Amino acid sequence: MHTDVVLLNLLLWMVGVSGHRSPKGHTLQPYRNVRSKREMPLTEGPGRKIGSPIFKRSPDMTKTWGTKSEQLLRIDDHDFTMRPGFGGPAVPVGVDVQVESLDAISEVDMDFTMTLYLRHYWKDERLSFKSNNNLSMTFDGRLVKKIWVPDMFFVHSKRSFTHDTTTDNVMLRVYPDGKVLYSLRVTVTAMCSMDLSRFPLDTQTCSLEIESYAYTDDDLMLYWKEGNRSLNTDDRISLSQFLIQEFHTTTKLAFYSSTGWYNRLYINFTLRRHVFFFLLQTYFPATLMVMLSWVSFWIDRRAVPARVPLGITTVLTMSTIITGVNASMPRVSYIKAVDIYLWVSFVFVFLSVLEYAAVNYLSTLQERKERALRERLPCTCGLAHPGMMSASYSEVDANTTGNYGMPEENGVKRERMLVQLAMESDQVTGHVGSSAYNNVWIDTHAIDKYSRVLFPGSYIFFNIIYWSIYS
Repeated sequence: MHTDVVLLNLLLWMVGVSGHRSPKGHTLQPYRNVRSKREMPLTEGPGRKIGSPIFKRSPDMTKTWGTKSEQLLRIDDHDFTMRPGFGGPAVPVGVDVQVESLDAISEVDMDFTMTLYLRHYWKDERLSFKSNNNLSMTFDGRLVKKIWVPDMFFVHSKRSFTHDTTTDNVMLRVYPDGKVLYSLRVTVTAMCSMDLSRFPLDTQTCSLEIESYAYTDDDLMLYWKEGNRSLNTDDRISLSQFLIQEFHTTTKLAFYSSTGWYNRLYINFTLRRHVFFFLLQTYFPATLMVMLSWVSFWIDRRAVPARVPLGITTVLTMSTIITGVNASMPRVSYIKAVDIYLWVSFVFVFLSVLEYAAVNYLSTLQERKERALRERLPCTCGLAHPGMMSASYSEVDANTTGNYGMPEENGVKRERMLVQLAMESDQVTGHVGSSAYNNVWIDTHAIDKYSRVLFPGSYIFFNIIYWSIYS
């Protein structure tokens, strides 16, 4: 019986092996190593799925790994040296600007420097692609050189460049329907025609002008994408000498006789100059020099070493202030507001020097007249003809009259007395030249006395008119 059981098992094993015979050329493997597809795991190795769509052509080309952007956008299938829709209507190109900074404004060079983000929007159906899951694709500046982009330039610019640290600051974003966003970061130095007739109490308006270089308005239509809201500025923008009052946009047509009409976009900004710096550096020093020149009116006219250097010092200081201001300004052919103030102040200082010259001259002339009178008048010690003296002379102290050649405390009174003596003497002797002595006496103190009031009053009146006009 044991032998029968062994033969039966051997027969069953032979039948099972014949039912699982492998194809020709394949080795037979044990049953425990044979696994059905349903028993295979979903992944073979980390992150790799068997049967994943990565091995199939997906309709969303933007998700296909290894596809070149030139193939995706079919760049080789089109001629991008031509504008979109060539032969048809003009391509609308919207523009918006983000002003990052105003770097410098120069009155000498008549220009300004601005850093900005310049963005263009247009539609080029040649760049459209199929995409179900991705809204857009973004590229750097390397693809920009292979497609058509608007040929913008800055009118009246002196220098400009696109930033390239750490790479070219250029961005290209393409949408599935062919819409394109092209952005770049630019620093430009452009001309600004300034009117300095009211400097430094002036307000300047400058503009940055953007235009297509090759395409007229028949081929390319430039416009601000969202009107005045297309221009945005950084809140931290500030200038040392100016207050930024306003930014706004305008659009005009520019005509060139050789090529035609072009759309031109303007970025206008208004700047008001801070005057406090010039008050400290120019106006206050000039005013103090004028006031210093008035000090000579209170100094004795005989103190020549005191009054002359004071006048010369104030004149030279005013000349230095005028030279310093003009050195930092352009050589314009018209008069600026600061020139009016400085030159009027210079005239006041110069007149104070002339005032002392007049006082000194008249004093010298009076001394000569007195000397001539002393030589002509007889000695009045004995008063030989007392009856011929006028009533005004009788009021004078006898001691004073006898010592008319000595210094007197009241010089004016003595001088008047001498002239009256000369007039009485002429009446007695009948001299023909008596009329020449009628105007000999001049009170030289009166010139300084009047100047103490006239000079400050005139200068205050000038300041009232000046600041009411220019402020």
